[in-house]
Amino acid sequence: MLNLWTKASDFVKIGENVVIGAYSVLGVKPRSEQITDLIIGDNSIIRSHSVLYTNTKIGEKFQTGHGVLIRENNIIGKNVSFGSHSIIERDAFIGNNVRIHSNVFIPEYTHIEDNAWIGPNVVITNAYHPLCKKAKECMKGPTIKKHAIIGANTTILPYVVIGEKAFVAAGSVVTRDVPNGKVVAGNPAKIINNTKNLECKTGILGKNPYR
Repeated sequence: MLNLWTKASDFVKIGENVVIGAYSVLGVKPRSEQITDLIIGDNSIIRSHSVLYTNTKIGEKFQTGHGVLIRENNIIGKNVSFGSHSIIERDAFIGNNVRIHSNVFIPEYTHIEDNAWIGPNVVITNAYHPLCKKAKECMKGPTIKKHAIIGANTTILPYVVIGEKAFVAAGSVVTRDVPNGKVVAGNPAKIINNTKNLECKTGILGKNPYR
């Protein structure tokens, strides 16, 4: 359902039961690209002031907050949510059931697997030397594996692999790979624990919420 104040190009395919908020822009054409459709899956919600480019495929039950920017050539799975004012640049992959909170920056060539959770104000990078004249030839964002948790205000450097079920503590700067199931913290982030050893301080979910 398009709102009266929404602008959509001819290169947009919207599934069933999709709600588009006011002042959104759908199907922005990238420069110097062969144009393919922006595809938005069934039962999705695009909230107001969001901008979505063409050449991107989004699965069903997708949700944005307000003012989200999604560039071209992205593959986004099912049941994914983006918080308000988050940005995803081009050529990224995001799997199913991923939660991305507000004010998150995801650059080109980032790979995020199923069920990952990314807290607010996380910054992901993809260039070791941004001013190098050949920087674009070696750009690569990190890989965030299944069920990994990235705490708020974390910065992740290029090429890093965050392992399955790993936990990155809030405010960390991740400069190297994080093994599966490990907890890292600090600047630079270092291993401090295993997720299987973490305890629920409230007791609501029992002793270990990540077992």
